[in-house]
Amino acid sequence: MTSIVRNQWYVAAYGREVGRELFSRTICGESILFWRTEAGEVTAMSDRCVHRRFPLSQEPSHLVGDTVVCGYHGFTYGADGGCVAVPGQTRVPRTARLKSYPVVEQDSFVWVFIGDAEKAEGAAIPRAPWLAQEGWTTVSGMEPLAARASLLVDNLMDLSHETYLHGGYIGTPEVANTPITTEVDDAAGVVYVSRHMADAECPPFYAKSTGITGRITRWQDIEFTPPCLYKLHSRIAPVGVLPNDDGTDPDAFHVEVVYAITPETESTTHDFWAVARDFALDDEGVSDFLRESNRTVVLQDVVALDVLEKVLTGEPDGYQELSINIDTGGLAARRIIARLAAEGAGEQAPATPPARTPAAATR
Repeated sequence: MTSIVRNQWYVAAYGREVGRELFSRTICGESILFWRTEAGEVTAMSDRCVHRRFPLSQEPSHLVGDTVVCGYHGFTYGADGGCVAVPGQTRVPRTARLKSYPVVEQDSFVWVFIGDAEKAEGAAIPRAPWLAQEGWTTVSGMEPLAARASLLVDNLMDLSHETYLHGGYIGTPEVANTPITTEVDDAAGVVYVSRHMADAECPPFYAKSTGITGRITRWQDIEFTPPCLYKLHSRIAPVGVLPNDDGTDPDAFHVEVVYAITPETESTTHDFWAVARDFALDDEGVSDFLRESNRTVVLQDVVALDVLEKVLTGEPDGYQELSINIDTGGLAARRIIARLAAEGAGEQAPATPPARTPAAATR
């Protein structure tokens, strides 16, 4: 069974990536052409001419107004993917139409629907409002991952690896040593994992961006909407400083780390990342530091996961994986993704027991 969930919205690009030049990206094994109309609307269609399959993103293909002209034989397509002109004849074949994709621009992302387009309207798009909201400043990027999307999900759902893989940036001993709590909302299809550290070392990522000195109270609250959008709600404050009874939290620093996990193919992934903050909003030095630091962290993950993909690809059948308390969130995410993949393929989901939070992880 495929690991890719269909009938699903995925992040295809940042809005800033799509303009009046033809732009192509492979999403879930489908090569898709993106461009903006003269009115500024994003359009998405197959990046293959119906005539001889020449990629429309390849020069000398080009835009003329709100039409795409194939650079091989001149077939011309409108913004809806319909062919409007062919060379050497006035009649346009009825079947001369590119596959078009539902597309939505939201929270700085361009989302595209992969699967049965008629199901797009009824499929919810998860939100990350901080990425385009007043009172927040965001840095972001995307790194290609030569590994399957599920490995990135596992990585993000278990942040204990920060202690070992990201020491000197965001990792401290307390991350690995603090137990987690896990909750699964099957109805909403959301997995929550929390790790609250009452007295922790302040890693350079936060010390240099916030100016906090000494030890901190550090909260990591994960909210993952399988298969594609991961949010880490991070709270950093001096030790002992907690939110007010009314929920306000003026003495803490808040960072929203967002990952959009988009399969390129069964074994490669687009790793979109963004870091939004509610402090030092106009400080370009803080933005530069967080951008470079987070990209370094992402690249450390990329190196590790690319290696792991090679290991798994060459592994003999029958290997028994070991899971422990810190894996409860990742196992719950796997279960939901397997169910969604089976539903999208019209298959029966594999029978797996519901993920449970071991008693040791609830302390």
